[in-house]
Amino acid sequence: MTFADIVKGTGEWMKGSGPESQIVMSSRIRLARNIKGVPFSHRATPEQQGDVVGSVGRALKGVKYLKGSLVLNLADVDALDKEFLVERHLMSPEMAASQGQRAVIIGEKEMVSLMVNEEDHLRLQIMEGGLQLADAWRLAERIDGEFETKIDFVYARDWGYLTACPTNIGTGLRASVMLHLPCLVLTKEIGKVLRGITQLGLVARGIHGEGTEPAGNLFQMSNQTSLGKSEEDIIDEIERMARHMCDRERDARDSVMKSSRVGLEDRVWRAEGTLTSARIISSGEAIDLLSTLRLGVDLGIVDNVRPEAFTELFVLIQPAHVQKLTGKPLKAVERDVMRSEIIRQRLGKRRTKSQG
Repeated sequence: MTFADIVKGTGEWMKGSGPESQIVMSSRIRLARNIKGVPFSHRATPEQQGDVVGSVGRALKGVKYLKGSLVLNLADVDALDKEFLVERHLMSPEMAASQGQRAVIIGEKEMVSLMVNEEDHLRLQIMEGGLQLADAWRLAERIDGEFETKIDFVYARDWGYLTACPTNIGTGLRASVMLHLPCLVLTKEIGKVLRGITQLGLVARGIHGEGTEPAGNLFQMSNQTSLGKSEEDIIDEIERMARHMCDRERDARDSVMKSSRVGLEDRVWRAEGTLTSARIISSGEAIDLLSTLRLGVDLGIVDNVRPEAFTELFVLIQPAHVQKLTGKPLKAVERDVMRSEIIRQRLGKRRTKSQG
C-alpha cells in the first residue's frame, strides 16, 4: 500500500454502513501506550524519540493484522500531506504541528492506524462505520496484546497504564462516536442534550476532536476519563448514550416532519439544487448543505441520492483532499471551484438507476 493508494481510495469506515448508520457516522477506539524507561514524547530527546520509532517498527513485524501496512516518517511528509492525514482522521492536528522523530502507520482499508510519538509514544486507533464500538474494541485488544509481547509498556499497579495526559491514565482508552444530529440542532434541543452529556462525564467535540468546533451538525462524543473503569464499562457507557442520542434525534426528526414538513422539504431541495449545480462552493457551505441533503435522504424526501455518498463527501471536500484529488496545490478560490466539481461528480455517480 502506498500514500497514492490512500488518496485514490476511501477508508472502510467512510462507506456509511453499520448499525445506526443513519445517525452514527463512525465509531473509534483509541488506546494510549508508553514505553517503560523512556520519557513522554514531549520530554524525550530526538534520539529517544528515534528509539521509540525504531521499537514500534520492529514490533510491527509481529502484529499479524498490520502486515503490509504503510509506514510514514513524518520528517518525509510535506505540509499538505500532513493536512490530508488529519482530514482523513489518520493523524491528530497536534501531531501534524509537532516536531521531532514521529511516524504514522496505516493498515489496510484504514481501519487501523497508529501515531508514534504524538502525545504518547503509541496511539492505536480503530475506526469502523456505524455504531460498532464493541467490534472495534475487540480488534484493538488483539493488536494491543500483540504489541505487548514485543514492547514493555509502562503500567502501575494502582493506576493502570501511565499516559502523558492525566485523563488517559488507567485503561488508556478513548471510545468515541461521530453523530449526525441536524434536527436536534434545528429544534434547538442540542444545547440541553450536550449539557446532559457533560453531566454524565462524557464530552462532545467537533469533527477532528479536542479543540475543534462542530460543523455540518456532526458531533464527536467520547469518554472524558479512563481511570477507575474497565474498557468494557467505558464502551458500554458510550454505546448506551449513543443509542439514547439516536432516539432523541429520531424524535426530533419526527417532530420537525409533523410541524414543519414543507419548510424542511424546501431546505432539503434547495440544498440538493445548490450542491448539484453550483460551480464554486466553500467547505463550510458544502458541509452544511450536505448535512441538510443527508437528512432529506434519511427521511425519504430525496430518493435519487444514495446515503453512502455522504460520509465520503464529508471527508473528500476538505481543503487538502481537494488538492490531492486534483493533483496540485490550489489557491482558495481554485479549491472552491474544484470542490463543487467533486461534489457534482460524486452525487451524480450515487444517483439511483431509476433516476439516471
